[in-house]
Amino acid sequence: MNTSPAADALVRRDLSHLWHPCTQMHDHETVPMVPIARGEGAWLIGTDGRRYLDGISSWWTNLFGHANSRIAAALAEQARTLEHVIFAGFTHEPAVALAEALVKATPPGLERVFYADNGSAAIEVALKMSFHYWLNQGHGEKTRFIALTGSYHGETLGALSVSDVALYRKTYAPLLLTPILAPSPDTYEAEPGESATEVARRRLGDLRAMLERHAHEVCAVIVEPLVQCAGGMRMYHPDYLAGLRALCDEFQVHFIADEIAVGFGRTGTLFACEKAQVTPDFMCLSKGLTGGFLPLSAVLTTSAVYEAFYAEYSAGKAFLHSHSYTGNPLACRVALETLGIFRDEPVLERNRELSAHLARRLAPLRDHPHVADVRQTGMIAAVELVADKATRRPFPAADRRGLRVYLHGLANEALLRPLGDIIYFMPPYVITTAELDHLVDTAIQGIERAVAP
Repeated sequence: MNTSPAADALVRRDLSHLWHPCTQMHDHETVPMVPIARGEGAWLIGTDGRRYLDGISSWWTNLFGHANSRIAAALAEQARTLEHVIFAGFTHEPAVALAEALVKATPPGLERVFYADNGSAAIEVALKMSFHYWLNQGHGEKTRFIALTGSYHGETLGALSVSDVALYRKTYAPLLLTPILAPSPDTYEAEPGESATEVARRRLGDLRAMLERHAHEVCAVIVEPLVQCAGGMRMYHPDYLAGLRALCDEFQVHFIADEIAVGFGRTGTLFACEKAQVTPDFMCLSKGLTGGFLPLSAVLTTSAVYEAFYAEYSAGKAFLHSHSYTGNPLACRVALETLGIFRDEPVLERNRELSAHLARRLAPLRDHPHVADVRQTGMIAAVELVADKATRRPFPAADRRGLRVYLHGLANEALLRPLGDIIYFMPPYVITTAELDHLVDTAIQGIERAVAP
């Protein structure tokens, strides 16, 4: 696929030493490795000059375009001032200003900010903090977590422990905690004639039954609000979040909202929890937090949680968690600039226009004989390919139909990286309607090739 000696040489050097994430490296004997030289808006430009429209925001991180000049300038200025300092016993303006901005932007009641390095680390912090809260309150018997079927919260051991991805659990089961799995309110699994709100109500009944049996041993319920992303872009109604908040209050367990992928405008509001007007006990943020520039995550929590750890040193109640790069000034400054773009520009309004355009373009696929579902929440959309529409029978996994769509995209200036046979769209917010048209047209062509016998 590469058409220049420089590109070919870079790929050879890569394959000689690197081990890439979420990849069977043997695939690269036939699947091209794509060398990228630079980014420009919604586009990635290869070492060989080829261009790729980034339809997945480079693993859901990029909001305002690659090499965004405003964010890049803020990063450069900070790099000339303070690149890093230990965050135990020291502080700095970017970390403080970002914490203030996050408290102001997130749902009311989230008053404290704990920084980490990435999404999985944020989940680890929230799980440990919830457990440790109950321990400090004299409830050491609370050691378990409730998660949703089909959930995904990251790939460190704690995050995997509250995830329900079969491949990971099968492989790493001996190393993982055992969560209590509540049935997902995924509307794709609705019974005939059942609405999204009715699915949410039914699944809240299932959750209530679980809490009646297990609340005494449960620290928290953890969910991805509105969209279970890595689990197949499964989507559900905001009523479930409202009911979940009420149940957590009733049964005295925490509500952890994993907004790592869905936060910062992806669902149509700045944070997905806003759709249900609820405040979780913990909100985990990452990915779009820095606009796709640098690794950073944050866990926001309530004053009540913070106060359970606030005591004389001798009481032994301090929270035990640290990262060398906690509160990194470069990442905090970039995140602050990202929030500044939301403040200064009509991002959410424009996203609503883009979302409506994407919905119109995808609507004809609902009648496709190999499409079981077209679903969308804000700037996240997914098309589910199946072998049989009537029964929703999937294609054999070994067929790797989604991979065919990916390869077709690369050959036609589009980065589409399906989840199995689910073709999804999560583009940067700077994408134009014409670029969206190119993305959808390429996906439709790829789908036709992928489902062909």
